Amino acid sequence: MLETSARLLRLLSLLQAHREWSGAELAERLGVTPRTVRRDVDRLRELGYPVNASPGTGGGYQLGVGAELPPLLLDDDEAVAVAVGLRTAAGQGIEGIGETSVRALAKLEQVLPHRLRRRVGALNAVTVPMLRGPLSSAVDPAVLTELAHLCRDSERLRFEYRGHDGTVTRRTAEPHRLVCTERRWYLVAWDTDRADWRTFRADRITPRPPHGPRFTPRRPPAEDLAAYVSKGVSTRAYTDRAVVRLLVPLREAAERISPSVGTLEADGDDACLLRTGAHGLDVMVIHVMMMGFEFEVVEPAGLTLAIRTARDRLSRALERDGRPPAPRTPGGADRTRGPRNGPGAA
Repeated sequence: MLETSARLLRLLSLLQAHREWSGAELAERLGVTPRTVRRDVDRLRELGYPVNASPGTGGGYQLGVGAELPPLLLDDDEAVAVAVGLRTAAGQGIEGIGETSVRALAKLEQVLPHRLRRRVGALNAVTVPMLRGPLSSAVDPAVLTELAHLCRDSERLRFEYRGHDGTVTRRTAEPHRLVCTERRWYLVAWDTDRADWRTFRADRITPRPPHGPRFTPRRPPAEDLAAYVSKGVSTRAYTDRAVVRLLVPLREAAERISPSVGTLEADGDDACLLRTGAHGLDVMVIHVMMMGFEFEVVEPAGLTLAIRTARDRLSRALERDGRPPAPRTPGGADRTRGPRNGPGAA
């Protein structure tokens, strides 16, 4: 009985690890006959695992999609990866995912062998997450799932959208892809009312079914949708835009500048171009200075003027704040203080 149970677990692990197996391959891997493989497959089906079988010489066995979620078999590295992923899932841009992750993690850690529990514990004990404060733009997981299904099935989305100023409008769009950054999710879709591609923040979308009808997918606005969204949220969304030449290699700049801040393009081996935006050129000056790189302004000319204005303002502040220290007496006393009244005087 124990031998049969172990063989079933081994068979299940093989089916989960590979898309399709022939009966002969499974029999060879398990060291049994094809007839035993067929009996074991029937036992897995009785336990709720949807194992599909294709007849004929080219057929084989494949683990299908079932109505319920049966247990999964994970090897050591997979179990550690899942546990660490669950621990770091809280606050990653999906509302409520933290609590769900904790529940799932509790179930996983309950069955983890001691050696794996120690590995997970050690990794988490020495890891400090760097989050950017409270997350104010979390998206409902149900909304995210609904958007994903509509993208997959090429079905029109009917929704309300809350703009940056709080105004709510009714929209209809042909959803294409979801793009996620480290803190936000975006939907790239064809806006049927405006007859153009748009990028919508998922946390501002409220679906209003019924959706539909289905549509024939259009050619996307760009091959690299991540770069397309990056340009939209870091440049097109702002009233003032600029191109700045950073005097560092592209790789060094990319380590500090995220796609939500601007788009980078190599300009030789030792420099790169940054395209970014801000609400006002004075804000742009601070924005570029905070990056910590030497730079040159490519455009607009108004940014150079804004930098000179900021430079003059800083110079005047230094002049006002740069008074020389008060002279001291030969004994070291500060002349700005009043006379001492005795040994105990302050």
